[in-house]
Amino acid sequence: MYDFLWLVPTLPFLGFLILALFGKKLGKTLSAFVGVGSIGISALITILIGIRFLSSPPEGDAFVQTLWTWIAVDRFNVNIALHLDALSLVFTFVITFVGFWIHLYSVEYMADDESFSRFFAYMNLFVGAMLLLVLGDNLLLLYLGWEGVGLCSYLLIGFWYKDSANGYAARKAFIVTRVGDAAMAIGLFLLFYSFGTLNIQEILTQAPQTWSVGNNLAVIATLLLLGGAVGKSAQLPLQVWLPDAMAGPTPTSALIHAATMVTAGVYLIARMHGIYELAPVSMFVVAIVGAATLLIAGFAGLTQVDIKRVLAYSTISQIGYMFLALGVGAWSAAIFHFMIHAFFKALLFLGAGAIILAQHHEQNMFKMGGLAKALPVTFWTFLIGSGSLAALPLVTAGFYSKDAIIWFAWSAEGGNIYLWAAAVFGAFITGFYTFRMVFVTFFGQQKIDVSHFPKWTIHVPLIVLAFFALFGGFIELPGTMGHFTLFSDFLKSALPAMEEVAHENVSLEYFSQILTAVLALVSVYLAYVLYLKKPQIVTNFTDTGFGKGLQQFFLSGLGFDWLYERLFIRPYVWIARTNKRDFIDLFYVFLPWMSRQFHYAFSYTQSGKVRRYILGIALGAVVSITIVVIL
Repeated sequence: MYDFLWLVPTLPFLGFLILALFGKKLGKTLSAFVGVGSIGISALITILIGIRFLSSPPEGDAFVQTLWTWIAVDRFNVNIALHLDALSLVFTFVITFVGFWIHLYSVEYMADDESFSRFFAYMNLFVGAMLLLVLGDNLLLLYLGWEGVGLCSYLLIGFWYKDSANGYAARKAFIVTRVGDAAMAIGLFLLFYSFGTLNIQEILTQAPQTWSVGNNLAVIATLLLLGGAVGKSAQLPLQVWLPDAMAGPTPTSALIHAATMVTAGVYLIARMHGIYELAPVSMFVVAIVGAATLLIAGFAGLTQVDIKRVLAYSTISQIGYMFLALGVGAWSAAIFHFMIHAFFKALLFLGAGAIILAQHHEQNMFKMGGLAKALPVTFWTFLIGSGSLAALPLVTAGFYSKDAIIWFAWSAEGGNIYLWAAAVFGAFITGFYTFRMVFVTFFGQQKIDVSHFPKWTIHVPLIVLAFFALFGGFIELPGTMGHFTLFSDFLKSALPAMEEVAHENVSLEYFSQILTAVLALVSVYLAYVLYLKKPQIVTNFTDTGFGKGLQQFFLSGLGFDWLYERLFIRPYVWIARTNKRDFIDLFYVFLPWMSRQFHYAFSYTQSGKVRRYILGIALGAVVSITIVVIL
């Protein structure tokens, strides 16, 4: 079964080629069949490979499939090769499985769009690039997929390009993530300089032998890779692109900005864990970035009125939890939360899309209301996704994945009480803004009539994802404290095991779990009181000068766009305008000017008079003969 691994990324690329070349001729039905079918078959092959992996793991716990040699120059050899281990299998499963349901959902959501086939072409290309990223055997192939998802993000965010705001959002995402990509590229050069290879497993094997713990090159390389990770995963300080990325179609948000692309940074750090363990300073920076980001994004989510922007900030915040887990060495906890987050966040975005479609494409939550009875399937599935995001205790998958991160933020070797406090407080904020969204959207008086009732192509993906958002966490239930769970055991072959010391104090662990559960319930009740029972409390507060200012500050994402506008954009624009006639520019202006002058001079010779042409030929002959005779 492993020999069919190459089909997993190939089928989405093939679907892209068919749709890009023949999409307009195929029509919507065949385009949907190609777009959805290619991802569906990839998901099926991934599941079959996963079953084989669980029952009969490959030798060495990893399977490498070399397809062909890509580059062979002196000692620099790079293959087009796929590496399957427990880590890449989890990511491949999430990308194809969740991606399939999003593609199926898109058939109905995009049914009336004139660029139907183009949309599916872009979506297929994205899935193929993301699969290349997580299956790549070497960092150059990973980087190819990395840039591929960046391109697809640009194409899909600006899909409705006739609206200039969408084009701006696409450019913003592309430029901001390029900042991180540049740092990552420098990091790859440094790794090649140090190890003479870009093969990931060779680097991880050589690193402990070449670098000691705390080595300066290890610190620099890991921080450069972190630069790439914070760009793609929208973490502090490059988180500003993700909220504006909601300009794209909602299925785009579900696929790229919830389930897959924004977790590329999580995959990169987890995959390169061997060199991060040699750089404790970088690990601490990763943890700090995660903790700060989850709080900043959580505060911003408290005041958003656009339902998709609430989910966007929640994505930034939840990835912050993953970075926090990676930074303290809780590798499998970060990957577990990645998987559960993919289920419930894709569910929430798809649910939001169903709401937007039903409300005449209105995205302002405060213009909605009363949709629980009008859209019962959407309501119940959205409620399940919200409960998982808010980590409601015992009954949702999000509780188990987030609880593990919160505990390890305190007890793991790289954790401390301050990181734990940030994670706990972030969980409280998450529960509050999540159920604020639920109460405002689904309860109270219905303000807009429902214009579109979802069909099975929307309902089925919602129900399937709701099932996993509800029950997916039970694979992580521990039998006894201090023992690895099923998911952690599965990842032990690819990632370092979690520190057993993290489970030594059982009473403190129970205290952390109970506190997290209580705060989640309190946050839901507080949202119920302030936005459903007594909304005048919020109104009275925001009418004050302080309340209004605080609301605007959080609404703007804590002013990062304002800050970057003045620190980077305006100075750059001023320099560009001032320097537009510099020496280099004048040189390139001179070249076309000279070409035009020669053109004007030679154009005079084209008079149309034969006698002048003959005279010219004669003069040319005389000059040529004279030169030959003299020389």
